[in-house]
Amino acid sequence: MTSSKPVAGAPTTLLIERGVDRLHVQLNRPDVRNAIDQTMIDELHAVCDELERHPLMLILSGSNGVFASGADIAQLRERRSADALKGINSGLFSRIARLPMPVIAALDGWALGGGAELAYAADFRIASTTVRLGNPETALGILPAAGALWRLQQLVGEPVAKQIILAGRVLGAEEALAVHLVTEIHEPADLLAAAHALADRIGAQDPLATRLAKEVFHAPAEAHPIVDNAAQAILFESPAKFARMDAFLARKKRPRVAAPS
Repeated sequence: MTSSKPVAGAPTTLLIERGVDRLHVQLNRPDVRNAIDQTMIDELHAVCDELERHPLMLILSGSNGVFASGADIAQLRERRSADALKGINSGLFSRIARLPMPVIAALDGWALGGGAELAYAADFRIASTTVRLGNPETALGILPAAGALWRLQQLVGEPVAKQIILAGRVLGAEEALAVHLVTEIHEPADLLAAAHALADRIGAQDPLATRLAKEVFHAPAEAHPIVDNAAQAILFESPAKFARMDAFLARKKRPRVAAPS
């Protein structure tokens, strides 16, 4: 992978590492706990541009022990009704959710407000033992309009989602694991290695099958089973299908070597 240090012309709020099958994007505004401002939004849109043209897995993480403390309150304070109708954060997070290949959010420390909503848009969420997940927007006189009001209910169910959104409940690592908001917990020092290990498991699958499976998974209910069959028809003609199944059958035919007595 290439160095994650910023270079001339590089994003100013992100550190980016490019691998063969993945892109690791680190939110990097440590002076404000990686608060999501307009520049970060614009730079994440540029990441989406790249991944829509050249599909790779995406790993999202934070810096200095924090994923993202939320939207930049100084900027949010100045937004008015016209800004709300633009869907500044919601448009980006929906775009991230629609990326062709899976998205992994590695959550460390604070993942609040817009930071939590960014995590909800990922396909996988893994966490460190220090994670704190929640949506405190109503305490600031607004609501979580960038996905929490519908994604969170899908992820954890209505009762827990209402506790988080309406009563300001913040989940620690074990609580988030218990409600399946995250699927793994690791020590902070091991979190990124775990994210890459998960990406390795995904990367061992056929990329086209993975892309189509994600697309069909998120298709509306009324589209099934037609969209499933259409995707399968593509894969049934895929060279990778024949190569992978031939390899599987060849392994099955290998004679078993008797264990020494």
